[in-house]
Amino acid sequence: MIAKIIAQELKKIAKEAQDAGVLPEGIKLRFQVEPPKIEAHGDYATNIALSLAGQAKRNPRELASWFVERLSPKKDLFAKIEVAGPGFINFFIAPEYWQQVPKVIEKHGENYGRVPLGEGRKIQVEFVSANPTGPLHIGHGRGAAVGDTLSRILSFAGFQVVKEYYINDVGRQMQILGRSVYLRAKEISGEKIEFPEDHYRGEYIKDIARKLLEKEPGLLNLPEEKAISLAREFAVREILNGIKKDLEDFGVRYDEWFSEKTLYDSSQVDKALKLLKEKGLLYEKEGAVWFKASEFGDEKDRVVIRATGEPTYFASDIAYHFNKFFTRGFDEVVDIWGADHHGYIPRLKAVIKAFGLDENRLKVILIQMVNLLEGGKLKSMSTRAGEFVTLRELIDEVGKDATRFIFLTRRADSPLDFDVELAKKQSRENPVYYVQYAHARLASLFRKAHEENITPPKPEDAELSLLKEPEDFTLLKLLDYFPDTIEAAAAKFEPHLLTFYLLDLATALHDYYTKHRFLSEDLALSKARLVLAKGVKQVIKTGLNLLGVSAPEKM
Repeated sequence: MIAKIIAQELKKIAKEAQDAGVLPEGIKLRFQVEPPKIEAHGDYATNIALSLAGQAKRNPRELASWFVERLSPKKDLFAKIEVAGPGFINFFIAPEYWQQVPKVIEKHGENYGRVPLGEGRKIQVEFVSANPTGPLHIGHGRGAAVGDTLSRILSFAGFQVVKEYYINDVGRQMQILGRSVYLRAKEISGEKIEFPEDHYRGEYIKDIARKLLEKEPGLLNLPEEKAISLAREFAVREILNGIKKDLEDFGVRYDEWFSEKTLYDSSQVDKALKLLKEKGLLYEKEGAVWFKASEFGDEKDRVVIRATGEPTYFASDIAYHFNKFFTRGFDEVVDIWGADHHGYIPRLKAVIKAFGLDENRLKVILIQMVNLLEGGKLKSMSTRAGEFVTLRELIDEVGKDATRFIFLTRRADSPLDFDVELAKKQSRENPVYYVQYAHARLASLFRKAHEENITPPKPEDAELSLLKEPEDFTLLKLLDYFPDTIEAAAAKFEPHLLTFYLLDLATALHDYYTKHRFLSEDLALSKARLVLAKGVKQVIKTGLNLLGVSAPEKM
């Protein structure tokens, strides 16, 4: 939070500088306030003078000195401010500021860390959206962890969030699914069949076929087309129910399950394409209808209606995003896709621009694959062949908490090695255990305090000036940085920043335990440290809740 306070003060002084003629009107304020790389350079540093020097045609050190003179009187915030190097400003924060952080946490409680970044804007986060052709694999699980956690963080940062799963229940894959189940049903009934290579081959297809035959014993007496249609509808229902159950057990609950089929039933595909046609952005060639994507930055134009008259998947996506922005009025939209869809981004951005919208209202996050390490072997994930590790198997083996947390220990666009044995360890090596143990350790501390008849005081009744050890300030600074972490994670759409933060906070807490006692013969010091511990416990709990991970009281 102090970084934001510094930034606000700098903006105020920059305005005063314009009024005084030190800076010209119309300058662009682009600067950072962040911890310097070298600890001796203070708690925070800014490049504002360097950023403005060129625009103002002034010496950056002189400009930095002008800012420092106006900041120096704020003794409640700064112990020292100095100009360094070519014009950086280094801030040494007053101990009194850090020592009041627990009061701020106590005041806000579980709402500490909330920021008004979103200002109530409506944002839709669409994630997982796997075709209902088989169970979710661990790659889908990573997308679910990223999407759900990002949604929680965005909501905490002041956005109105809608979490959505887009059901691809139209097209060729659905036909193949229906035929796969139908052929397995014939096989189960004793008929010898030639099973096509491009059909779904997993054991789950046989299970669905058995269930279907129990429900519809006369299935194979029906005309083939009708039987395949019946098999398709049954399979989609069964698979979707399994997907919903797996996601719920993974802590993911959607606000909307949106069917692709409804886009056709409600004529929204026709409506969206009509708008593009009226803008002169569709044309016919070789019997097909094309969208002029190349006019909006894509490498080439794209087919929306095939020569057969059948719409492409792209036509559905055009209508779906038309629905998001125009029918439902979202201010921003986040699509979370597998990394293999990276080439699809330019064409969808082209559609957004063709609609007359700012392309930045659409954010696409790509999820890299997960390599599952078990006994030194990498397991493949081919849905059709059926040789893949499901999300359900992983949850059952290592638990929801470990699975979610470890999925968030890397940037979404970086490959992730998931070590199953590590995820089951109860040791410092296991990141989720390490953070959860920090929370449980603090819970144990408060139980011990109760046994010793030490009642943790309100922060205003404690001598917080006694929190003066280096390890005290490390914890206090991290606690102060929590709202900034939330804002950064929301603004950059990077939920892993919260995971990194919690690991840093847990490390600082465990380090504190090795060097200091929270409870001692010095009652005043014990009470001050209990106030600090309460703040740390609250922030860890809030952070874990945002990750969708439990904060245990005992381990």
